[in-house]
Formats: sequence, C-alpha cells, structure tokens
Amino acid sequence: MPRRLIALCLAMLWQTAHAAPEGGMPSNSEPVAFVHVNVVPMDRERILRDTTVLVRHGRVEAIGRSVPIPAGTRIIDGHGTAYLSPGLTDLHVHSDTRGDLVNYLANGVTRIVNMGDARPGFVARVRPRANQGEIPGPQVDAAFIVDGSSRYAHLFVETPEQARAVVGIAKTNGYRFIKVYNDLGADAFAALVREAHEQGLPVVGHGVTSVGLKNQIDAGQSLVAHAEEFLYTVFREPGSASDALPSAAQVKRTVAWLRQQGTYVTADLNTYATIAAQWGKPDVLASYLDAPQARFLAPEQRMEWQNSGYSKRTGPGIDANRRFLAGFIRALDDAGVPLVMGTDAPSIPGLVPGFAVHDNLRALHDAGLTRYEALSTATRQPGAFFRQFVPGAEPFGTVEAGSRADLVLSAGNPLKDLSHLRQPQGVMVSGRWYPADELRAMHEALAQDYARSVRVSGEAGGAP
Repeated sequence: MPRRLIALCLAMLWQTAHAAPEGGMPSNSEPVAFVHVNVVPMDRERILRDTTVLVRHGRVEAIGRSVPIPAGTRIIDGHGTAYLSPGLTDLHVHSDTRGDLVNYLANGVTRIVNMGDARPGFVARVRPRANQGEIPGPQVDAAFIVDGSSRYAHLFVETPEQARAVVGIAKTNGYRFIKVYNDLGADAFAALVREAHEQGLPVVGHGVTSVGLKNQIDAGQSLVAHAEEFLYTVFREPGSASDALPSAAQVKRTVAWLRQQGTYVTADLNTYATIAAQWGKPDVLASYLDAPQARFLAPEQRMEWQNSGYSKRTGPGIDANRRFLAGFIRALDDAGVPLVMGTDAPSIPGLVPGFAVHDNLRALHDAGLTRYEALSTATRQPGAFFRQFVPGAEPFGTVEAGSRADLVLSAGNPLKDLSHLRQPQGVMVSGRWYPADELRAMHEALAQDYARSVRVSGEAGGAP
C-alpha cells in the first residue's frame, strides 16, 4: 500500500476534532482529576500515596490529599493501587511517520526529539499537529543535522558562512536543536556553535573528528548523542586504528571533567548492545524481524532493517566495547553526570519506536543503575535539559504543580518494577487523556494496516 494511502487510513481512524493555535496547549484540555493515585513525582525518589492530581489547561494545577475538584471535572480513579508518573521522553529518535507517533503514545512516551534527517513534511506539518493535540502522539521536537561531507548523505556545509546560514534556516523552519556530525570542519563547527548560541538553538550531536569531543564540549556543545562517542574522539585518537579500551585513570578524569562541565550524555546502552548482538549474525536480525513488536514497524522500515549491514559484518565484534560502555555509563551516573534516554529507533534493526525505550530502561537497570536513576533518564533529566538549554521550554518530566500534564498511569510501582510502564492503564499528553482501551485500539489498527500493506505489496509482486 503506498505511503499516502497508509497515512490517509491512519488519518481517518485517528483524526481528532480538537485544535489549538500554533505553540499553544490543545483547546480540548478538559479538567481532569486523578483521585486515589500513588504519585511518582520524580523530583526525588519518593511516592505520594493516595493522592489527588488536578489537571487543567494542559498542566498540573494542584497535588494533594484534599484538592478541591471543580464541577464538571473528569474523574479518573486509581482506587489506591494505580501509580501516576511522568510521561517518558526519548531524546534520540529517527521516526518521522504518523504511525510511529502512535507507537510512542501506546508505550507511554510523551515527548520525542527527532535527531536528524526527518522529512520536511513531517517537521512542517505532522510535528505541529501532534504538538497542538490535533493528532494522537507525543510532543515532537526536531534537530537539524549538519555535516561536513556527503559521505553520510546529510546536508553538509564547507565554510563558516554556510554554517551560519544553516542555523537561521533551521530556526525559521521550526527546528529546536542543531546536531553536528562526524565530518564537519573545525572552522565550520566554530561558526555553527557561535551562531546557534546567538539564535538560541542548543548544539547536540556526535564527536566531530576534526575538532574532538572535548573541544566541542568546551565550546558549548550541550549534549552528546551517543555514549560511545567518547570511545572515538576522547579515549582514542580520532582516526586511530587502535581498539584498546581506556584505563581506569582515563575514565576517572573524563567523568570528573564532564561533571564539572555539566554536559548531558545520552545513555544509549541498549542501542549499542542491539548492534553488538547482530554483528555478523543474520539469524539475530531475523529474530528481530520476527519479534512480536515488529508488527508495529512500518513496512518500509522493515525493508531497511532487512538491508542493514550490521548482520553482514565480518571480523571482530564490538562486545568488548559494549561491556565497557555499561561500566562507563554507571560511572557517569555515580558521579552525577546527567544522563538522558536515547534509542536511535527505528534506524537500528531491533529497535521499534516506543518499545525501545523500555528495553533501554531495563538495560540501564541491568548495568547497575537503580530503577529511579534509570527512570530519571526518561523523565526528570530530559526536563532539566530542556529547562537549561531550550529558551521558553515548558516544564516537564516531573509531576509537580505547573508542569505539563504529560503523564502515565500504571498498575504497579515503576520504582519496584520498571516493566509496569510497558502496559499503561492510560496516557495523558498536554492534558488529553488516552485510556488503555483507546491506546490498544489505535495500536492494533496500526498493526493491521501495516499487515495489509505487506500483503498487498506481496500480491503485487513487490518485496514485503
């Protein structure tokens, strides 16, 4: 089935009649009161038991045991057993379809950042409609990716003048971040950072070979898009053929320096582990394509997974790097370096949008982070990052008066078992409540639409 027809089907199924002005809260934000819920506020590690949370105009208005509830308020009763926590954030995705937005919502993800190469139509049309509550999905932000060569098929610049111009173009078109990539030239990087700071766009991204990650952070890069970037441009000389792992002393110095700088690091442990697991192993790739969550993978993305090169690699694998990164991320967290959730879904085979967030939470906990620390990477820390670096950002990531009403209701305490978040009893975005049955219906409609698309393609003689 062509992409336009898929989009039309989804639009007919999920279109809502509630609109809001550009940049505002959805106009359908009816008052909602969660009563008899156990709140996981994520401002610190604690539970507020048998509590009422009043939501109006898309924000948490009040929290307490004796909150007055206005007439006409919609009541959602947790019966003293349900837990209300902040919606989850994925700060590194490559999703740019309506279907993926449903995947995120059904998994309790209420904010995503597309970290580059999103189609202009998604940024210009789909993103604002999701952010205004016109279509179901999380809040969506986007980074404009800038490189220094055509090697990775990104937009690239060769001069400082071009770099400065790109920043203005990105801001005009609604991007909130500038993402730097591997081959950017040193002079262009410097110009890009200066202009981005003047325009109020945070600089995030990879280690740039010509600059080095340490120099990038000193210059003002606020977020490292992958924890493994430190292997390539900090612990090893850029371009070095050596695959030696860093010493304990190197790690200690780097962790201390990052803590002093206040730099945020994307704790993408499951992403790297997923790559390592399929390295040179076609059977593992096949298992990813057969997994239950692959039902929710767009057919065109399924084809990209099938053509991925990771399973065709030969030579030594990267499992030693994976083990190192688990310890490195634990050391960063122990030192107080702010870590944020990022999955790279769905660009890496095995990472289905939304589902990958829960897999990464589990991986971080397995690496030694507490459940609160792991959950902070997807709630409190992304909110703190936005407040610090994104001008005019609305508070989110905690359940507090004044914060955005981006919330997940679950049957059990996520600080006891993170898997409770995998099957939410309901999700709220900007004050718009999606109960579990509505989430399931939207999600199942998506899977069925994708299955029909694959069948039609097969019947027409196309590749599935």
